[in-house]
Amino acid sequence: MVYEEEYPELALELVRRIKGELPGYFAEKADEFIQECQQAEVNIASRKASQNSIEAYAALLPELIGGSADLTGSNLTQWSGSSAINENADGNYIYYGVREFGMTAIASGIALHGGLIPYTATFLIFMEYARNAARMAALMKQRSVLVYTHDSIGQGEDGPTHQPIEQLTALRVTPNMSLWRPCDNVETAVAWKMALERAEGPTALVFSRQGIAHQGRTEEQLAEISRGAYVLEDCEGNPELIVIATGSEINICRDAVKQLQAEGIAARLVSMPSTDTFDSQEPEYKEQVLPSSVRKRLAVEAGATDYWSKYVGLEGKVIGMDRFGESAPGGVLMEHFGFTAENVVAVAKSFD
Repeated sequence: MVYEEEYPELALELVRRIKGELPGYFAEKADEFIQECQQAEVNIASRKASQNSIEAYAALLPELIGGSADLTGSNLTQWSGSSAINENADGNYIYYGVREFGMTAIASGIALHGGLIPYTATFLIFMEYARNAARMAALMKQRSVLVYTHDSIGQGEDGPTHQPIEQLTALRVTPNMSLWRPCDNVETAVAWKMALERAEGPTALVFSRQGIAHQGRTEEQLAEISRGAYVLEDCEGNPELIVIATGSEINICRDAVKQLQAEGIAARLVSMPSTDTFDSQEPEYKEQVLPSSVRKRLAVEAGATDYWSKYVGLEGKVIGMDRFGESAPGGVLMEHFGFTAENVVAVAKSFD
């Protein structure tokens, strides 16, 4: 009581953090940042876009405490206000060393303690080392942001041992785990906002190593990103074909859909950065984005294919990975495994 009387503002701030509530101004400030990202139109890797988001949001949230499993320079998880706890006891950044499981488990402990929002980082393939701890975070419904970079065969030269294939599916099917794989700087900013606002469980944010193109959007499309999926490129009238994609594959799919439209095919492109978020939407919105009458559906993602059957159906097709990758420059691998606009067009035209 004496502390509250002497330091009323600090007391209110302490109570807010312990309750796990975000500042009242956070949502508005975050939306302003998202608008800035849309207007900036920068072509950068989503891991760099993630760092920009951390820079913006950490300045608003003093309770944010980050760290990486010996990959800070690759995960891009530091920001201008980062302070290492091994140098300053009141710091906000932890160099965990090569201990992905321990890092993820410690983050859950921090979340359980309350008053802080932890984020951790490693390569997506190294989620395997942290799987049990990530599962426990979901089981315990603890708010923890799991940053995973180098998200596909676009990793390139490091070879198949470092190229994730089945990890996206493993995370998506984990109960109470939310996952976002954004396609550009704007979807990344939205993904970070959603992860920080989600208090009922962990969120995996999956980012690219390679640069990816900014996507133009209307205000309506911008607002619909937070629904997990939305129509990014549409045709006139009702679509006869729907292409669904995520992450770095969005750009080639947008080019493909435009080509299909130019050839008289009523094609629609749906960006689906978060399947679980889309699944939680009202039936009317889901039907609006993915009309049940459209049987020709093609999903494109540089990861395991089986998961996408729930969206494309038995008559649909998937361009994905059903084998491990290879060692070569990322762009060469993408072309080799069919992640090109030309192949998307060809598969789209192969429907009976």
